[in-house]
Amino acid sequence: MNSIILGCDYNPEQWTPDVWREDVALMREAGVDLVAVNIFGWSHLEPADGRFSFDDLDEVIELLHANGIKVNLGTGTSSPPPWLTTLHPAILPVAADGTTRFPGGRQAWCPSSPVFRDRAYELVRRVAERYGNHPALALWHVSNELGCHNALCYCEASAEAFRSWLRRRYGKIETLNEAWGTSFWSQRYGDWAEIQPPRAALSIRNPSQIVDFHRFSSDELLDYYRGETEILRARSSAPVTTNFMVTAHIRNLDYWSWAPEMDVIANDHYLDHRLGDPVAELSFAADLTRGLAAGKPWILMEQSTGAVNWQPYNLTKAPGEMLRNTLTHVARGADSICFFQWRASAQGAEKFHSALLPHAGTDTVAWREVLRLSQTLDAIGEVAGTTVDADVAIVFSWESWWAAEGEARPSQAVTYLDQVHGAHRALRALGVTCDVVSPDADLSQYRAVVVPCLYMVGDVAAERITEYVAAGGHLLVTFFSGIVDERDRIRLGGYPGAFRDVLGVRVEEFAPLRPDHRVNLSGGGIGSLWTERLRTTSAATIASYLDGPLPGTPAITRNEFGDGVAWYLATALDDDGMQRFLRDVVPNREFDLGSDDVEVVRRRGDGRSYLFVVNHGVNPVEYPAAGHNLITNEPVGGTLRVEGGGVAVIREEATA
Repeated sequence: MNSIILGCDYNPEQWTPDVWREDVALMREAGVDLVAVNIFGWSHLEPADGRFSFDDLDEVIELLHANGIKVNLGTGTSSPPPWLTTLHPAILPVAADGTTRFPGGRQAWCPSSPVFRDRAYELVRRVAERYGNHPALALWHVSNELGCHNALCYCEASAEAFRSWLRRRYGKIETLNEAWGTSFWSQRYGDWAEIQPPRAALSIRNPSQIVDFHRFSSDELLDYYRGETEILRARSSAPVTTNFMVTAHIRNLDYWSWAPEMDVIANDHYLDHRLGDPVAELSFAADLTRGLAAGKPWILMEQSTGAVNWQPYNLTKAPGEMLRNTLTHVARGADSICFFQWRASAQGAEKFHSALLPHAGTDTVAWREVLRLSQTLDAIGEVAGTTVDADVAIVFSWESWWAAEGEARPSQAVTYLDQVHGAHRALRALGVTCDVVSPDADLSQYRAVVVPCLYMVGDVAAERITEYVAAGGHLLVTFFSGIVDERDRIRLGGYPGAFRDVLGVRVEEFAPLRPDHRVNLSGGGIGSLWTERLRTTSAATIASYLDGPLPGTPAITRNEFGDGVAWYLATALDDDGMQRFLRDVVPNREFDLGSDDVEVVRRRGDGRSYLFVVNHGVNPVEYPAAGHNLITNEPVGGTLRVEGGGVAVIREEATA
């Protein structure tokens, strides 16, 4: 029987054995299926150099196993113990300004340190040999949130590893000089030994060097991950993964290159109240995680029941909000739902982070919300194994994120993720579920493709996008796209560079706006942030600027190319304007919702179809539906009403 897994992180080293037994009994009451342990266990497993003790972890794993709870076993390597960095201080990471970052927090290690790797891999070997065939083992959890704090290290070990990476990438120093444009500012290198990481400088640094350092740093941590997995797979048949951080404030790892190395994709996600619309960002992150999983079900490895501990204002969740957040993840492809953490810590940096079991215990609203969530996941268990129905794609690139937000760019007010989020948010409000795909993805299955702010794009990806339109696809490209190649070199001849022909436009000059400046568009609508000195070559003008620095200049264009259509948006529209615009861009599609507050997503598989409606707003909504509401166990005949703050999952009538 299919089921949605409910899981959590557990840190038994923070508690005494009598609490372990109480915890496992409560886990059974809450319907917990999977527990992650040994995530931060290194100093407990190896309390001194070469002295190992597994007694406590043995007892915890056996206790979980005896109660029918599976184990997501951490390798314990995420943070080294103090004795290790005391013996080998060169392990410690170095910031861009050349200063060392010391122990006292977590991830105080350099990804390139050979000493750290040797000692971490030895711990992994011992853990794998002891537990690799344990019947409770369901999943290996490599390290934890790799690169969250230490992705970019500028120490001498990192510098040497960076040089080695560059030699493999470019082969000859002359090739690197060409790729980095080192003729500028007398930066030409005569020998590999002259190259340093892009440490803090007195002026703007070389942007190509910075992008390559991001690529290197992502690859270096991936190489470390491979080292752990090689040890695990030689000693165990359990699947291996690590928890990604697909979220708005973490950008250092290119997960498109990481995803093929995972046996299953897992992600950590927390509502970020520093954003204008944190729930919309949650939906985007879930869609992007599904993209990394190639459309297959994935694991939400961490989320919170309520407040986190690391934002300026750590807001709690209202009654029902945790359920709505969770079902948004499930609707968008998650088949396993896990939380950080089981029992709220009494000490340490995360003592004010919420948990399944709060400080106040079980006679709490929070605990009753957990029980309600568990019951709901059981009720909709048959959804597991189905996949999300999407016929529109958004192209997303970590490399373009890095490059588009360089130190010297036309406008500091234009950020990559804001443009991506804006496009996704508008489609979501229209009830359109999007796949989020890499620039190299096969686009042929999609009714429409949106390319927001894809500043950096290689020739192969640009050609694939162009061929998609020629074959009959509908494409939207937004401003500051196609500008540079993978070396961060401008595509000469006029913007938008790689997409000039397919869009049928040529831009002579950027004309960004001050953040508080708005321009009116013909036909209605308001633009902000950006305008361009643009002329059409084969495209038709749909709207022009009525005022601003370039009145009368095209702002929105439409070009017929081959059998398809390509649209260009040369300014930033507000949410309402973007929704109206996208109604024209996405062909042959009825839009039955126009609300930022409602998620409408469908999952399908094996002749089954499930409609998710999650109402984040306060007002009731009605939606056409027929079938059976799995949550209320009631039939639905024609019209589904979902109250404000409510959720519904409908098993629809059988499909072919």
